Amino acid sequence: MSVFKEFRDFAIKGNMIDLAIGVIIGAAFGAIVSSIVDDIFMPLIGLVIGGIDFSNLFVVLSNPQNVPVPSVAAAKAAGVATLNIGLFINAIVKFTIIAFVLFMVVKGINSLKREAAKEPVETSPAPTKQEVLLTEIRDALRATPRT
Repeated sequence: MSVFKEFRDFAIKGNMIDLAIGVIIGAAFGAIVSSIVDDIFMPLIGLVIGGIDFSNLFVVLSNPQNVPVPSVAAAKAAGVATLNIGLFINAIVKFTIIAFVLFMVVKGINSLKREAAKEPVETSPAPTKQEVLLTEIRDALRATPRT
């Protein structure tokens, strides 16, 4: 029973829930970045470079049956070995975007932490000796029965 209780306490802690939410948001963010790279950036870059479709930029390594391979999908379907340079370039662009966004998030969090550390913490000053003495006198007068 104690192992179950320890696991429950571990799973309910805020850090575990925060991690789960972070993973879910990260997966959604990864899908958005993939779409931006695959559907917007790489076609624009390919157009600027001269009409190159990066998703189908590949080199045939082995094609023993001389099957026509107009695309990476056709090569995979035919079992032809290819070096998928375009897909690798897409992955590098995706990684760069995600790394930059995470860098900016961490930088923002660190600057917020520095600002919070600079703010003076308001603490009430310790009572002076006179205030302590007056408080003791007041408490003693309250404790004394009145007649």
